[in-house]
Amino acid sequence: MDTTKYTHRSIPKISLKNFDSSIDKITEELVAAAETDGFFVLVDHGISSAEIEAQFENAARFFALPDEVKSTVPFSRRNVGWEKAAQIRPSTGVPDQKESYQMQYGAAMDGMWLPETTLAGFREQSLEFMQKVQAVSERLMVCFARGLGFPDRYFADYHDITKPNIQTVLRLLHYFALDPAQPVPRDYFRAGAHADWDFLTLLFQRPGQSGLEICPGREAFTAFGLGDVWTKVEPAAGEIVCNIGDLLMSWSDDRFKSTFHRVKTPSDPSVDYFGPRYSMAYFNQPNTDCQIQGPLKKYPLVTGSQFTEAAMKRNYSALEAKKAEVRLEGVRGGYGRCNDLELRGRW
Repeated sequence: MDTTKYTHRSIPKISLKNFDSSIDKITEELVAAAETDGFFVLVDHGISSAEIEAQFENAARFFALPDEVKSTVPFSRRNVGWEKAAQIRPSTGVPDQKESYQMQYGAAMDGMWLPETTLAGFREQSLEFMQKVQAVSERLMVCFARGLGFPDRYFADYHDITKPNIQTVLRLLHYFALDPAQPVPRDYFRAGAHADWDFLTLLFQRPGQSGLEICPGREAFTAFGLGDVWTKVEPAAGEIVCNIGDLLMSWSDDRFKSTFHRVKTPSDPSVDYFGPRYSMAYFNQPNTDCQIQGPLKKYPLVTGSQFTEAAMKRNYSALEAKKAEVRLEGVRGGYGRCNDLELRGRW
């Protein structure tokens, strides 16, 4: 029986219309959203609903291929490639039931694209879409830089996708369909509770394919979440759902909030979506040599690669702690509570 507690939270909807002439108002709205729940929705951002749906169709073409074909571009240490039921959250201790394909810019993708004879036009269309999302991201970065008292291009220059050491990626996601007539296994999770550890995530959801939920409450990027009361974030055509990552939370001296979220495993056929779920997440991750420190210098200065390394260590420690808990006490109820720390091993 699902005992999840829910509450209504008003997630800000921010328009980027007339960005240049409205930047002061947009900055004010973005900063207010970042300081509270750390989630907001973008409209009038310049990417049409048709362009978003076309990339969803592109993703669906990839995932429809046989596993033996997708496995020719396996997930690698370069943080790109395909994986299936492989990402384990410390909040659950078991793999998320999904598959994903992660794409980056430049040399990181050498040998990681399927050939044109297998998937015609996929590479060109995906890179074109990524460029459009990057343009939206950079507008947001200017606003956040202003909000923190940095020069306008401070964050955008650290996310220069023409540099060889950029880490920004687009992840295509496919969550597997479930039979609503059959009970869902207790240890089955679409995406366990976690906080992103990138700078900023831009998420595209396909209309009618619900499941995303948020649980605010963290006051420090290294701390556990608080509480276990969730809010549903329903998908809508053309909208981009954005959330602050741990890196920006640290960079803002914990002023901006990185919020726990999950993709709920359906349990009630009368309210939950059991079909296949597609989403696309653009994870803004800066150059490895960037200098990360907030204006108040709450945390020591670290490079982009050092921040990533530390996040990996916290993720590994949290995962090992969850495995030990499972070994000692068995699989228990309550997994997915947002006070189970998760710092993503892959962003």
